[in-house]
Amino acid sequence: MRRTSRKGGFLLCLLINMLLNLDGLIPAILLLICHFAFGLPLWLTFVAIGLWLAGMIIYMLIFGWYYSQDSDLPQKSKQVNNPYAKKGTIIKNGVTVQKPDNDDK
Repeated sequence: MRRTSRKGGFLLCLLINMLLNLDGLIPAILLLICHFAFGLPLWLTFVAIGLWLAGMIIYMLIFGWYYSQDSDLPQKSKQVNNPYAKKGTIIKNGVTVQKPDNDDK
């Protein structure tokens, strides 16, 4: 499956996001109905669609930037409690690491 991210698939993510958030078009649909019923200008409908699209793009850019930032919090290393693991095994940043042996043989 293709991995979507801002670098390679921003437009694909935007299209999927547009499909999932069609409720944002309700004001545009109401303005379109008012255009045919009461004669409101049609450009109001396009402004509502543009605001919906611009809001979605800004939302995706902000959250994409936020999730791309590295955490400043230090990662704790924890001792492995697996009885079958070698002694001195620790987990650091999600990776299992062996402590160096202090044997001078």
